Amino acid sequence: MFKPIQKVPLRVILDSNALFVPFQFRIDVFSELERLLNRRFELVLLSVVKRELEVLAEHGAPKLRRDACYALQFAGRLRLVAVAAADSAVVDDVIVEVAREWGSPVFTNDKQLRGRLRDISVPVIYVRQKSRLEIDGLV
Repeated sequence: MFKPIQKVPLRVILDSNALFVPFQFRIDVFSELERLLNRRFELVLLSVVKRELEVLAEHGAPKLRRDACYALQFAGRLRLVAVAAADSAVVDDVIVEVAREWGSPVFTNDKQLRGRLRDISVPVIYVRQKSRLEIDGLV
């Protein structure tokens, strides 16, 4: 007897600025990603990104602290993946390395990070015209 093939959800790595999108641009990230990817997906928060948000929530300017607290609340709905990285590691470097290893798209609005990911053929999801999500590359 044959068992149906279980489709593994596509892991989408989020950069810290992607976590600000739902309340900054009033975009429903989950429905936009469903529309964009047209398949099952799992939003992944790397431990280094969470640590970055925690630092912003504690030591940033007042508005940034408030936004980082909201982002951390949103992050509670994502899958947290522990990544072995030194405290001095640059978060973008870790994201690039994990995305390359997993072959996963990255959701970010950081132009420099987007360029680095494009250079290694990693699909990038970003906000377009402050109203919707777009993808650059093939998933």
